[in-house]
Amino acid sequence: MDLGLQGRRALVTGGTRGIGRAIVDVLSAEGAAVGFCARTAADVTDTVEAFTKQGRNVAGHVLDVADEQGMQRWVEEAAGALGGVDIVVANVSALAIPDEPASWKASFETDMMGTVGLVRAAMPHLERSDAASIVTISSVSGREIDFAAGPYGTFKAAIIHYTQGLAYQLAGKGIRANTLSPGNTYFDGGVWQSIEQGNPELFSQAMALNPTGRMAKPEEIARGVAFLASPAASFVTGTNLVIDGALTRGVQF
Repeated sequence: MDLGLQGRRALVTGGTRGIGRAIVDVLSAEGAAVGFCARTAADVTDTVEAFTKQGRNVAGHVLDVADEQGMQRWVEEAAGALGGVDIVVANVSALAIPDEPASWKASFETDMMGTVGLVRAAMPHLERSDAASIVTISSVSGREIDFAAGPYGTFKAAIIHYTQGLAYQLAGKGIRANTLSPGNTYFDGGVWQSIEQGNPELFSQAMALNPTGRMAKPEEIARGVAFLASPAASFVTGTNLVIDGALTRGVQF
């Protein structure tokens, strides 16, 4: 199936590792021009070099998504360089799990307002696109209580609510908005590798909950993002796509 991403212009936050990097990979492999941001300059440089060597149209920018003015500048610069914006993917999370004031603040500023800031900054450009799409990354922790209940789970749930509101409000403008909620996803340098090394008991418990016997790979999540973002999903809006290998047991109506 042709996703219709050839020549489309996408912005992705948190694009240097894990799910974010896989999203940049899949979108650019499908022919989209992709601008991404991340906080660490060396990681941004390495990622751009790696994809450029593969002939991909990819540009990186150093940015903390909690910086509202910085977000606005990046989106404007990227839109100018790309000739517009058709797709935005809000992927960054503070991964602030402990029930502490600092975690609540970080989750609000990074997860929630980083998402809102990207959408608000990109909206004038999305309104000019003939296939505009917003994809936000939530988590299965946003739809059921697990070890990440607290700031992380709360704001992941809020992102789903926010995105479904966007879908309803923007449908008349032809702008789609969907959420993707990954289950446990394992990659080098990721939170689950850290837990595996630092808290093997918790890691074993988490693995035991996965009926497939494994965690997701970043590219498996990214493929779902690419579909939701693409013109191939032209009538899909206001949904929360769960990709978790049957990890969660709640029935989603």
